[in-house]
Amino acid sequence: MTLPLDGIRVVDLTQVMGGPFCTMQLGDLGADVIKVEPPAGDLARSMGGAELRMPGSDNAPFFALNRNKRSIVLDLTQDRDRAVFGALVKTADVLVESFRPGVMKRLGADYETMSAINSRLVYASISGFGQTGPYADRPGFDLIAQGMSGVMSVTGEPGGPPMKSGVPIADLSVGLYAANGVLAALIARSKTGRGQYIDTSLFEAALGMSVWETTEYWATGESPHALGSAHRLSAPYQAFRTSDGYMTLAALTQSHWQRLCATIGRDDLATDPRFETNADRMANRQALVREIEGALAGRTTAEWVERILAAGVPAGPIYDFARVFSDPHTRARHMIEEIEHPVAGRVKTLGFPLKMSDTPPRVRRAPPLLGQHTAEILRELGMGVVE
Repeated sequence: MTLPLDGIRVVDLTQVMGGPFCTMQLGDLGADVIKVEPPAGDLARSMGGAELRMPGSDNAPFFALNRNKRSIVLDLTQDRDRAVFGALVKTADVLVESFRPGVMKRLGADYETMSAINSRLVYASISGFGQTGPYADRPGFDLIAQGMSGVMSVTGEPGGPPMKSGVPIADLSVGLYAANGVLAALIARSKTGRGQYIDTSLFEAALGMSVWETTEYWATGESPHALGSAHRLSAPYQAFRTSDGYMTLAALTQSHWQRLCATIGRDDLATDPRFETNADRMANRQALVREIEGALAGRTTAEWVERILAAGVPAGPIYDFARVFSDPHTRARHMIEEIEHPVAGRVKTLGFPLKMSDTPPRVRRAPPLLGQHTAEILRELGMGVVE
């Protein structure tokens, strides 16, 4: 089956997470992603401790972000390898890089130079803070971006120390933003015949995710603060303690609230003036949590989830990843894929959150060994093996 990006060639000069996550999305959709690695390889090949070592020379973090790619080793400080790189870019539709601003220009591989040899090239730069502005030259890491974008200030328990998101939200969201930009630029190219330059950053991606928080700040003039698992605009909408752990409740509407009160045996809460409206419940959130948890203390999470869902109120358990991947819904939605790797054998990888009826994403290639496809790609370019 032809995939949506079949025939699109992506040159990938990214490492670790944000850039590789972007190019993996493109590869999953059918693009021919050629990962250009330095002689030492992507840093993700060696990230993590011994417990993450895979059979062979790579670690699991590299496997997580580099399926559906081919690998060629090039040292872009060497004239011969730069010539190979230039020949490769001439055949490409997209180039994605994640160096600090200025590095690609020093290597003679910046957008102006590359677009001069391929005017149809879509060129995306991913950095910590973008190509302009007073922080452009600062190193970019997910943790730093979370801190400076405000994300850490609203994560964690009220009054607690700053805390980063449990998943690397800046790294992953910049990958998605960049992939979205590449797709949009390819559509624009189909109309104009010209490629274009895309500039995005971890800082902007994390800030761009702060939709509710910026809304609160601009509406009130006050910086929002951490709320634990609670919602900024609705209550009750958070995790609550039960007799054997925690569960989540999301009573977003007045009808949900009334049905929840009836289901937990506290009809009186529905008419309590402290909790009559959503605004009242948010203003008295601490008291609301005490009342609800007092009612939930008599049954287990599983019992309450069943009862509350039956009443038509959104609710759910809180799983660790062992439970997530043993859950029948995870499997029914095909969120576990397996890949045959040339050294590690059969390995698991996350499935595709995006379901498409006619051209669904699929795993076509295992994460490549370092330089695995160098000779193959050079043959495609009509060039000899790089020595």
